[in-house]
This record gives sequence, structure tokens and C-alpha cells, in this order.
Amino acid sequence: MTYNSDLLRILDERGYIHQLTDADGLDNLAGKEIVPGYIGFDPTADSLHVGHLVSIMMLRRLQQAGHKPIVVMGGGTGKIGDPSFKDEARKLLTSELIAENVASIRKVFERFLTFGDGPSDAVMVDNAEWLDQLEYIPFLRDIGQHFSVNRMLSFDSVKLRLDREQSLSFLEFNYMILQAYDFLELSRRLKCRLQMGGSDQWGNIVNGMELGRRVDGTQLYGLTTPLLTNSDGSKMGKTVGGAVWLNEDRLSSYDYWQFWRNTADADVEARLRLFTDLPMTEVKRLSALQGSEINEAKVVLANEATKLCRGEDAAQTAEKTAAATFAGAGRGEDLPVVNVSEEGIRLGAACTELGFTASNGEAKRKIAEGAVKLDEIVQSDPGFLIQLPAGAEVKLSLGKKKHGILKRN
Repeated sequence: MTYNSDLLRILDERGYIHQLTDADGLDNLAGKEIVPGYIGFDPTADSLHVGHLVSIMMLRRLQQAGHKPIVVMGGGTGKIGDPSFKDEARKLLTSELIAENVASIRKVFERFLTFGDGPSDAVMVDNAEWLDQLEYIPFLRDIGQHFSVNRMLSFDSVKLRLDREQSLSFLEFNYMILQAYDFLELSRRLKCRLQMGGSDQWGNIVNGMELGRRVDGTQLYGLTTPLLTNSDGSKMGKTVGGAVWLNEDRLSSYDYWQFWRNTADADVEARLRLFTDLPMTEVKRLSALQGSEINEAKVVLANEATKLCRGEDAAQTAEKTAAATFAGAGRGEDLPVVNVSEEGIRLGAACTELGFTASNGEAKRKIAEGAVKLDEIVQSDPGFLIQLPAGAEVKLSLGKKKHGILKRN
């Protein structure tokens, strides 16, 4: 389909659109006025991860097209947890922990969006502002009457859980009603007309649209993105080392840069489209590179993605660190560092301290496989005692991609 508005044209050519409730209606609206649009994020941890990044980038695209991004923190819904496609209930969080997580998460959004009081400036709101004030009986009477339990049971996010005979609490079942109510409140408070999200949110988004129409007679719109996977079918952002966190205190900028640098050849074009601001002409040029030249595109991807999330200095430092590290015995200033005492540290323990392995047992296995090097020399004894003179340092490596520094001050 050919779109007239900058918003849908940008989202379409960059691969963000999976489902759209009323393409013509939204296209016409976005072509004549500023459209406030929102995405919700439940603060279940003190950092979002790469799996959230496509949603963050959609809000960025919304603002780039001249519209208003609304970041909704789920201070209210986070007390319940979204059951969509989960095997079991989320751990319930306290109000204090949710508040701490929201404050930590906001720092990342400030890199991707421009906040302020202007017509297209981003705003961040917490749905606890309205959800915590609800009274149960009036809510059931005024809002609950608009929801069909039969229809709610038909949504894939619920149906799959029940088909597997896995428990779905009444608490979780209410989540989709509360999310729908968010859309109604945002429509009233901020004239929000668009909700975006991943494909697993389709049912929740449609519920909110229909609630706005039935209660206030307001025309609302919904848009979802495709499920983001790697070319091999695996879920993007899931690595052997765990989640790829967006906050610097959860994952070093070097490791973040390296995640993007390690993108598979077949995934380079999609990642450049979705996660960088490069013009599409440059995206296509880089994506067309063949053989070893595709590594140029991966470095550009790593630099551009890291620059957006961590800043330009972090991207440049990470690239220099990678160049120094992979040049052989070189040192990179952005590598993880463990300070060694005068008594020294055992090789296996050093691997775990640097975060290369989850346990000393795993470290022993990696060492036995010949995957661990100390200053480029393969080591075979996990009990080897590394002792350093004052001011000295050595590089410890696991395989080709994990490197760190042991030093004594």
C-alpha cells in the first residue's frame, strides 16, 4: 500500500508495520495534524533490554515524522504483570521497587526522544496516576460492561496459556481491561489517538480502541510490529550471556557495541532499517556488500546503534577497544576490568569474576575445551594462580568475543 503521510511511509519502508487497524484513516489523520501516540512499558526491571528497542525506535520515528510520542510507564499495570504469551505469572513488585525502576528506565528514553512542552515533544506518564485511583464497583459498572469474557478468552495471549493448562489468575486476566482503560484515559487526558506495540499486543490494543469508541465515541487507531527474530528463527536479544540491557550499569558499552557487531550477515539489512537513523539509500548500499565487506556494514550498525543508546563517545571508544582487542595482544580501554589482590586469583574464578562464565564449574569446562587464553596463550589449568606485580595487567579471553583485563593497582 502507498501511504501519503510521512509517518506511515517511514514506518512502512523501514519494516515496522505488521498490523494496522485502519490504514486509510490513520494515514489521513497523520497527514493533516499532529498525532499523539503511545507505547506502554511495564517497569519489571531497572533497565529495558534490546527486546524493547523496536518499540522505543517506533516512538522515535513518530517524533521524527512530526508527531507526539507518549511513553507510558506501567506503574499501575506493573503491579499485575502482562500475561501475554507467558508460561506463568510474573513476580509481583512493590510500589517502591516500581518507582525505582521507572526512574532508572527514563534515562534511556532521554537519549532517543526529545522531551518538553512543545506540540511534538515527548512526554512520560505513569498509569498509576489513574489506575491507583479507581474504585472497584464503579469500574466494573462503567468499564467492565464493555468487555466480553468469551472474546477475551479467544485472544491468543490467553488461549495459548489455557490450552497448555497453565494457570491464569483473575489478577492477570484483568490486565487487558486495565490496558484498554489506559488508552481511554490517554485519549481524554492527552488527545492520544494511536497505540503501538508488538504483535503480541494486538488483542489488548483492539480492546482499547473499542472501549474508546463505545464510551466516548472517539476514533482510535492501533499499529503493531512484526515479532522480531534473527534469520535463524531465534528471538532477537537473547544471548548465551543473558539479556542485552540498554542501561550502562547493566551492560558495558563495549558489550553492547559487540552485540550489534556480531549480527549475522542475513540480519544486517533489517537491523540497519530498524535500529539506525541512516538514510535508506545508505542502508541499501551497506546491505548489498558481499563477502568480508559485509563486516564494514556490521561496524557501521554497531556504531550507529550504540551512538543512539549510549552516545557518540561510547560508540567511538567501543570501536577502538574492539580494534585494539582483536589486533592480538592489544588492550582496549572499554573492556571489563577485575582488580587482583596481592594474593592473586585463580584462572577459573577470574573467568567468573569477569562475567565470562556463570559459575566456576562452567569456567572449568571452558578451560578444558581450550577456549581460555591469558595474553593470547591457551591455558589448561583452572586452578592456575594469576599473580601480578603492582601496576601490571594481563588480558584474559574466552573464545574470540569475550575479553577482559586483570590488573593490580
